[in-house]
Amino acid sequence: MKKLIFLFIGIFFGITMFKSEAISWYRIQEMFLFESFHMYGIIGVTVVLGVLIHVVIKKAEARNLEGQKIVFEDKPKTYLASIVGGSLFGLGWAITGACPGPIYVLIGAGNLGFIIVLLAALFGAMLYGALKNKLPH
Repeated sequence: MKKLIFLFIGIFFGITMFKSEAISWYRIQEMFLFESFHMYGIIGVTVVLGVLIHVVIKKAEARNLEGQKIVFEDKPKTYLASIVGGSLFGLGWAITGACPGPIYVLIGAGNLGFIIVLLAALFGAMLYGALKNKLPH
């Protein structure tokens, strides 16, 4: 039953991404060329919602589906890791026109060329897993 909850959340996420045009390569290009506020508005709303949900989880001492208290741990600040990781993420986003979440939505919408992008993203994740202990965190 718990897995069905995540399935429905994923389906809702996909529909939201599709209907908001957040998966549109043209919208992403407009954002990178500073021609439209559309994507910045979507990203801004998600950042504000993320902060609000984070605060509510902390204040309410919320628990996960297994009943464990959700704890946010501070991590050491590593600017090099943020610069390198953010640059690689942004480069992949600019080249493909999609960040990781919308890749699945694009495949589901019939853009089968994104299967190659998905395979490359999975390879990158596995490569990170293999090199994780050697990278700055």
